[in-house]
Amino acid sequence: MEQGYLTLETGEVFEGFLIGADKDSLGEVVFNTSMTGYQEIITDPSYAGQIITFCYPIIGNYGVNAHDDECIFPVLAGVVIGDLCETPSHYQSIEKFSEKLNSAGVTGLAGVDTRLLVKTIRSRGTVKGYIGKSPITEFPMAESEPCWVEKVSTKNVQFFTNNGPHVVLIDYGHKKSILTALLAEHCAVTLVPYNTPLEKIKALNPDGVVLSNGPGDPMDLQNWFAEIKKITEHYPTLGICLGHQLIALSYGAKTEKLLYGHRGGNHPVKELETGKVKITAQNHSYVVVDHSIDHNVFDITYRNVNDQSIEGLKHKTYPIQTVQFHPEAHPGPSDTAYIFTDFIHQIASLGETRYAVK
Repeated sequence: MEQGYLTLETGEVFEGFLIGADKDSLGEVVFNTSMTGYQEIITDPSYAGQIITFCYPIIGNYGVNAHDDECIFPVLAGVVIGDLCETPSHYQSIEKFSEKLNSAGVTGLAGVDTRLLVKTIRSRGTVKGYIGKSPITEFPMAESEPCWVEKVSTKNVQFFTNNGPHVVLIDYGHKKSILTALLAEHCAVTLVPYNTPLEKIKALNPDGVVLSNGPGDPMDLQNWFAEIKKITEHYPTLGICLGHQLIALSYGAKTEKLLYGHRGGNHPVKELETGKVKITAQNHSYVVVDHSIDHNVFDITYRNVNDQSIEGLKHKTYPIQTVQFHPEAHPGPSDTAYIFTDFIHQIASLGETRYAVK
């Protein structure tokens, strides 16, 4: 295999060998601590424009199957791993990890000292990186980041029939597993683009609304905050990850970027009402700023055990709840899968009575 290099904008260079697509790659270098689920991770739209470093030392050992992709077309910038397994063993495997990267047009670098790379990111903060056939001495000029949500959101309304309540899923770059979880709760789901206004949602006559996860800085969508607020004032709403941030922002809160984000399937979160700790799957760079929350409007429902950051909100008047983590957790634990069930029960308890906008 051909030798390759990851050059960080802070000057560090990491050597390995190239896999996947035959092209150079530039992106924000992040790391994920999950022990399994590499297929779901590389197909998660929330990684748009990023180079993922896998902390787990061996990747590819169970191959890639036909069922676990979270989106049709992977949008990540690249992948960095330690040991590459080219002899996968699993009855559902249809291709190797390296073949998946190649067919998806994603550049990869294997054989890297990922432990040192992750320690570097943790000390430097999330940095830009460049994967190529040789180290670079001059980093490419910084360009303005695109609005990744525009690139990954569905362009067309999609309908999924079922025999339960009707939920509109606003797509900021949704994982397929969120849709699957709603369908498993017997919801009929209408998937709509991120820029769908309230009036079009009203025409769909939903019983509730879910704001999905997605990539990038939530402030990229500030032109839609007023519309998001109106939507949440009309329908029971659940916000997940980016959806959580957007709801908080639409009610006047602020967000900030973490030093190196939360990404993995082992993040402990305390449910403040019960004191119980849930192990959660997470994938985000931004968090809601603690002191920016109006406590006359929202209760904080969950906090991260490690850094005390806000992990969930509940509106005091409207049936609005948000979580920073992923209740559908693919990959990850199922500790918080009940959040979907609770949301559907909330919809059912409201019945046909719509609460008045105040």
